Amino acid sequence: MEYVACIVPAAPVRKKTSHKTEMVNQLLFGEMMRVIKMKKNWVNIQTVHDNYEGWIRNNLVEPVEENSLNSFIVAGELINTIITGGSKMIIPIGSNLPGLHAGEGGFGKFNYVFKGFAFNRNEAKPDERLMMQLTSSWLNAPYLWGGRTPLGVDCSGFVQVIFKLAGLDLLRDAWQQAEQGMKVKNLEVAQCGDLAFFDNNKGKITHVGIIINPSRIIHASGKVRIDTIDKKGITNGDTGKRTHSLTAIRRYW
Repeated sequence: MEYVACIVPAAPVRKKTSHKTEMVNQLLFGEMMRVIKMKKNWVNIQTVHDNYEGWIRNNLVEPVEENSLNSFIVAGELINTIITGGSKMIIPIGSNLPGLHAGEGGFGKFNYVFKGFAFNRNEAKPDERLMMQLTSSWLNAPYLWGGRTPLGVDCSGFVQVIFKLAGLDLLRDAWQQAEQGMKVKNLEVAQCGDLAFFDNNKGKITHVGIIINPSRIIHASGKVRIDTIDKKGITNGDTGKRTHSLTAIRRYW
């Protein structure tokens, strides 16, 4: 099977082969994909880290060997810099760094220099302190359907990237994430880093957030924000209105 990796800061993944169709996902620099098929200038891909499918333009990816992906993740500033082809490129926190060694890396024909902070995710140890550190820097990031960067992120994309930075792989959508981890009995025993899930009037899970403590939650709703939570759900701190109905809590470490 052929593999490719993202060579731009954040690449839109579309539902169909058109820029006019829904952006269902976003891939960060260095993230790896399996190629399902090609159609003109589009590639039908399945992401390696969560098996999510969609269409991406072929100029946004570079062929890569399956065994070339390493475990280094960008974890310095929210926005970081690499040098490629003598020019600067910004890349978001959570990007992968394939082939990184002594500040240089590359895959396929793409080479780069990175002098910032990266960590080996195999050595990451998630805990409450790390969760607070990771999530607080994203406050006020705008909501973007399909987004996964501090310049635009949706609820499950926010959760997924935060957990990636903590060394844990989650699936892409909220309803999929709700099928992972372990059930937490109720909000009273919830811990920082547990995920809370919310459903609509048809019982479908449509939203997720990261619990800070049994009365506060950080989530992407309009923007990344902290609101109050109780056994019924989330209350918007600005309007005082109930916005989301709590249906489940899950723990992942």
